[in-house]
Amino acid sequence: MQPITIAIDGYSSCGKSTLARALAKKLNYVFIDSGAMYRGVTLFAIENECIINGIVDKEKLTQKLEQIQLRFASVEEDERKHLFLNGKDVEKQIRSMEVAGYVSEIATIREVREKLVLSQREMGKNGGVVMDGRDIGSVVFPDAELKLFVTASPEVRAERRFKELTEQGRNVTREEVLVNLMERDRIDTSRKESPLIQVKDAIVLDNTNMTPEQQLEFALQKVHELAI
Repeated sequence: MQPITIAIDGYSSCGKSTLARALAKKLNYVFIDSGAMYRGVTLFAIENECIINGIVDKEKLTQKLEQIQLRFASVEEDERKHLFLNGKDVEKQIRSMEVAGYVSEIATIREVREKLVLSQREMGKNGGVVMDGRDIGSVVFPDAELKLFVTASPEVRAERRFKELTEQGRNVTREEVLVNLMERDRIDTSRKESPLIQVKDAIVLDNTNMTPEQQLEFALQKVHELAI
């Protein structure tokens, strides 16, 4: 089977990255976490005073976009590739609640999306790639051979995210996590630039009652069906 492009879209904390990473490993494909890239821009905005008193200065950030260099690279202590922002490993910082609180708003900025979409297309131009995000099947790779739309109930997503954060030692409550997820859903689905949508040719994967292993098996089955 020729290498294909696999686009995985869906809501926050629904397991997209877990699935994409496992699927890429199983197929020996490249995994690209597009959400991490938006988180990287958000961290840059926070660190460079483009967010003051909770208000995003979109014009200031847009003017500084040329200063942002993002890349994924391997690190010795982790088999997963980490995001590097201007040469610095920021994988831990971009997973904070502070970044999560602004990333959906940052992702509404047209200039930010244009910059990252160009980078993502370049990364996946030769196929053999699994990319997850919000607009992969609709904007980044509309011709992807396989498109999956992942979803789960808000309560289950919040519980998964809460567990992930507490295991990292973060001091958060389930209510905070749920409120953050619901707000991100609202912004992601209603924004003007590349909103989160389920495209017509996407296969829906509701993993509310599935284990990571079960959703991986589901995705692998869809890949194998393409080869028949």
